[in-house]
Amino acid sequence: MTTQGRGLHARVLDSLGPAITGGEYPEGSVLRTDELSQRFEVSRSVTREVVRVLESMHLVESRRRVGVTVLPAREWNVYDPQVIRWRLAGADRPRQLRSLTVLRSAVEPTAAALAATHASAEECAALTESALGMVATSRGHQLEAYLVHDIAFHHVVLRASGNEMFARLGDVVAEILAGRTHHEVMFEDPDPAAVTLHVRLAEAVRARDAARAEALTREITVGALHELDILAP
Repeated sequence: MTTQGRGLHARVLDSLGPAITGGEYPEGSVLRTDELSQRFEVSRSVTREVVRVLESMHLVESRRRVGVTVLPAREWNVYDPQVIRWRLAGADRPRQLRSLTVLRSAVEPTAAALAATHASAEECAALTESALGMVATSRGHQLEAYLVHDIAFHHVVLRASGNEMFARLGDVVAEILAGRTHHEVMFEDPDPAAVTLHVRLAEAVRARDAARAEALTREITVGALHELDILAP
């Protein structure tokens, strides 16, 4: 696909995806590719490619002589980072953030305990570097810079667990953290207690203290839920 084609593809996808996940096209709605091409003023090939992407996310199902049918939410690939991004951009953001944060609270403490056992020296160093980066950007309304270090930190924890299933959730956690920041479900400066917990977690992993790493991570995720109670009730 040409650069222009990719641009058109992204424009249509970034319009249709949020419209479907946001309920503008309810379950069972039928989309006609010809009508979509006319509406977005793109070729049929661009429309077909967009539909293929939406099908890969299980948002829609394409059938001959029927059209493109919107699937029920229970069928969606809710772990797809782009689907998460679209859902967090919608009106149901508070519930989505809570659901995703509960997922974090179920997974990350166990991953941190495993990381304390399996992390390499390089991963321990990366964890410490990210924690220090979080400290350095935790004041002065530097949320975007803080987000970079926060995402890196949690990627390392999940990867260092040595469990490939946990590691694959790194992009999901990244979208949760990014969604909170970009949709202003964060304080202007991160909670100092939460920042300190990340530093202590890096120390626990480096010290091979699995029980402490698990407890600290549970405290981090519980704190995140409490913040949602305040900022996105």
